[in-house]
Amino acid sequence: MSRMSSTASAPPAGRYAPSPSGDLHLGNLRTALLAWLFARGSGRRFVLRVDDLDRVRPGAEERQLADLAAIGLDWDGPVTRQSDRLDHYAAAVDKLTSAGLTYECFCTRREIQQAATAPHGPLGGAYPGTCRELTPAERAQRRAAGKPAALRLRSARTEFEIIDRLHGRYRGPIDDLVLRRGDGIPAYNLTVVVDDAEQGVDQVVRGDDLLPSTPRQAYLATLLDLPIPEYAHVPLVLNTEGKRLAKRDGAVTLSDRLARGETVDRVVGLLAGSLGLAGRGAEELLAGFDTDRLPREPWVLDPDRLVVVGRCP
Repeated sequence: MSRMSSTASAPPAGRYAPSPSGDLHLGNLRTALLAWLFARGSGRRFVLRVDDLDRVRPGAEERQLADLAAIGLDWDGPVTRQSDRLDHYAAAVDKLTSAGLTYECFCTRREIQQAATAPHGPLGGAYPGTCRELTPAERAQRRAAGKPAALRLRSARTEFEIIDRLHGRYRGPIDDLVLRRGDGIPAYNLTVVVDDAEQGVDQVVRGDDLLPSTPRQAYLATLLDLPIPEYAHVPLVLNTEGKRLAKRDGAVTLSDRLARGETVDRVVGLLAGSLGLAGRGAEELLAGFDTDRLPREPWVLDPDRLVVVGRCP
């Protein structure tokens, strides 16, 4: 469902950007609903972007879009896909490289993990800068040995502060984050910054599991001379064990619930109830939506009963 509009002349936007690695579960749908409510409730456009640079399962994107439309969400303009925007990410990397802000990294994941978990390893598992000061000869030697090189940011900061709509001021560590992986694929922290800025997204609503990475993204935006959006990291839906809801937890997708004889209205009502709202569709929920009254804690869902059973202690 699309409301066509011109990005150049349209107001700012909120967005939802799923990865087409499988069907959306109820936690994903809840976050998408919140992103839509935040955007529409503040007079913004709402755009959809498919983060398809990593895991892509055939048919997943189509099912995701169908589920979002089924719960009453609409969006402005066509759906965009990161796989169509590789030249935009390359231009951003070129800008940083021209400014002397990148370097090649030959570390394996295991080496990075071992350094991060060492007794005197970097705070918060940040990259310790192992390859930061390699000489040109040392880099050439590693390339000649066939070691794939990721491209990292040469950061001048160790911390950066952002302001979140739900969490307030949040300061997180900044390290030499990966911009381009060793296989040549642009990294998420780069692509999300470039995409949001170019699509006019000035409001980012997503799960609070992504809050720790947000200072890195905001800092990177400043280096690229891009605006920092308004953030709202919303509580996740958890399973009865207190872990993030996943498809392995049972009948947790919309199609699962419909196959059990439930209705879309029933599922939307559950999501609404977990947010302290009442209504059978997205448009009805919008009328009573108040960001200041949203819960700040995770909610626990029992998929077998399809009820919210409480807050996570």
